[in-house]
Amino acid sequence: MRPDDRDSRRSAQGGIPDGLLIGILAFLLGMTLMVWSATGLAAWFAHGAWPDTVTFARTPLAMRSLIAQPHDIPGAWPDTPAGQLSGYGLFWGLFIGQLMVLVVLSVFVLGTVARWRAGRARRRHQPVPEAAPTPASAGAPEPQYEVPTPRREPDPAPAHAAAGPVPAPAPLAPAQQEHAVEARAAEARAEPVPQGEGHGQVPYEPVPAPAPAPAPTPAGQRLILAPRELRHATAVQAVRDAAGPTLVVTSNPALWSDTKDARAKLGPVLLYDPHHLCDTPSRLHWSPTAGCESQQTAVRRAVALLAPVRPTARIDQAVTDTAETLLRCCLHAAALDGRTIRHVHRWSQGTHIQEAVRTLRTHPKAAPGSAGELESALTAHPERRDMAQQLIGRALSALSTVHVREACTPNRNDALALDSFIAEGGSLYVVGESIEDPRTDPGAMPFLTALVSSVVEHGRRMAERSSPGRLDPPVTLVLDDVAAVAPLPQLPDLLATGPDRGMPTLALLRSREQARSRWPHDELPL
Repeated sequence: MRPDDRDSRRSAQGGIPDGLLIGILAFLLGMTLMVWSATGLAAWFAHGAWPDTVTFARTPLAMRSLIAQPHDIPGAWPDTPAGQLSGYGLFWGLFIGQLMVLVVLSVFVLGTVARWRAGRARRRHQPVPEAAPTPASAGAPEPQYEVPTPRREPDPAPAHAAAGPVPAPAPLAPAQQEHAVEARAAEARAEPVPQGEGHGQVPYEPVPAPAPAPAPTPAGQRLILAPRELRHATAVQAVRDAAGPTLVVTSNPALWSDTKDARAKLGPVLLYDPHHLCDTPSRLHWSPTAGCESQQTAVRRAVALLAPVRPTARIDQAVTDTAETLLRCCLHAAALDGRTIRHVHRWSQGTHIQEAVRTLRTHPKAAPGSAGELESALTAHPERRDMAQQLIGRALSALSTVHVREACTPNRNDALALDSFIAEGGSLYVVGESIEDPRTDPGAMPFLTALVSSVVEHGRRMAERSSPGRLDPPVTLVLDDVAAVAPLPQLPDLLATGPDRGMPTLALLRSREQARSRWPHDELPL
């Protein structure tokens, strides 16, 4: 074996690091110092004088004795008269206090050093700014360089140029004039901008291009397919242009922050944000069982809650109908009995389902036959019932999240504000996460969809009760990324008949495929 092999094996085996040894020694030294100072200070506080023979050199032996018998302070210092020492309570109190102060100081020093190192590293990586030219250096001319430009060959002269004057050009058509104006504007932007005076060709700096302005929404266009940036600009402009109450659905919290101040001047601003995406403590609480004392409301609420996870295949229609029946009956029973959405979730999974059956059978305001429908759905087809319960479980799975469960907790003040924001010209922002495949993990999408559907239905009822049959002022619906946030079942009907009811709707989607995947059985005006 070669010597270098032995050296490499010896170095690979290693040993105790130097830093660890230094740390252990520092720890032992610090503990010794604290025991010695705590003993002396405790005696000084108790008797007014430092005890005799309590020295730093004798402290390690005292520590060994205290480890064995923590209450025997005189035994730890046998050479010191017991009358000069304090009790063990005062000693250990001072020792623990010193230890806590030391820990706090250590954490503070480590944090300060870490911040100083981070700032130093950040300054090291930052580029050094160029120094401004001084008056002395400004007087010296800088070398100028000619900017290369593409060479253009002169057009050949026409053959009849010498024969006579050139006839005037024919007038251009309006479309050709527009193209010519755009071409001249592009050439003007491409020309160099001279700076200062000098000999030769002066260098120039390119003029920065202006920020892209939002494309104007064509009149009558209610569905726009665009990328995220253009959708945001269009939605911001639509919200600012809305003169009456507004319902906004979006996955971009910037839409709320960019328009909430302007909307607050027109009326109250409400925010339903179960995932806490927006930076505000004021959020709306809404219970999915609200208004389900009416069987028709319970039917629409069940359809909206199941819309994000609803299978699209025709063969699964029976399972979907069973799930809607179970969820509708549970919502109806919970609203009649004053229960929450958590009871609905528990009942729909088969736990204490007899409570819902008993409520539907005995409550005087229960819809006729609802108890029999619930029992029939539970007992007719066990396999279909199990699949329907799984479908409901996926739709309500977000109740396991604290923020979503809190957002679904009923609140009387929020319920009154939600019912009156249309009459007061207010704005309701519904903000949620963008989910492209909600059938596996819908998150809070079912609750967002149910709230938007409830507001739309409330506006439709108000329009039907009005004398002209439409809302005045109209309720503007700005649905940004609605397919990935709240796939509203009423969207096709809103796009077709919303303006006639005083509910003009602007839906912003990502692509045609996204629209077809959310509303496969409806024709959207793409």
